[in-house]
Amino acid sequence: MAIQGPIPIGFDQVFPYGCYLVGEVEQVKDFDASANGRTVFAKDRVTGELVWQVAVMDADPAAKISQKTVAVKILAPTQPVAPAAAPGLPIVPVEFDGMTVTPYVAQNTGRLAYSIRATGMRAPRAHAKPKDQA
Repeated sequence: MAIQGPIPIGFDQVFPYGCYLVGEVEQVKDFDASANGRTVFAKDRVTGELVWQVAVMDADPAAKISQKTVAVKILAPTQPVAPAAAPGLPIVPVEFDGMTVTPYVAQNTGRLAYSIRATGMRAPRAHAKPKDQA
């Protein structure tokens, strides 16, 4: 099979209505390697980059409440900086570059889930509305 590992995907395919930051950028801990009060931070197995995580809210109006907030992991050598908040908005719109998804079976539900990763985040670019809104 030609697909091995994470599957490249565009931001507009994952978040066609956009997304908003709802948390701070945090470094992901490697719980298996951390011990005796010593914290070890996670690194990507393929690239060796540090792994950071941020919670975002999916702006899709059809998304179920339980699926509105998702974590996006960002692979970067230093902590990614969130875009500046837009004047008058209480939340920060964001887009991600270099996105991939990795499907897996969630242990707690037995259902298909996706790990979402990116190589960077930035302020949104102006672009067309999703096809069903055009």
